[in-house]
Amino acid sequence: MKLTYQWDPGVVDIEETAGERDIEFRLRFTDAEPHAEHMKELEKHFEENRVHTDVFMYAYPNREYRLVVRNDYYVEFILELMKHRILRSVKWSADPVK
Repeated sequence: MKLTYQWDPGVVDIEETAGERDIEFRLRFTDAEPHAEHMKELEKHFEENRVHTDVFMYAYPNREYRLVVRNDYYVEFILELMKHRILRSVKWSADPVK
């Protein structure tokens, strides 16, 4: 099963790049509000849990964020993006038959 998601391109642009041990996300918002507050809440969620290396978040000028997510926290991260209304939808889809 593969987790897929959608977002509103008029609100945010999302790029995802998979590495060996983690996935890097780049989020660029068209407006600061209300997403600046949502990003603070997202960061707080991962800072307050017991694992300090699950998600690293870097804020850049012009409403851009870089997030490095450990592979084993990918699903939790995507669900948190949905919870904070950064994503429009999330669903499991079957892998294509090989």
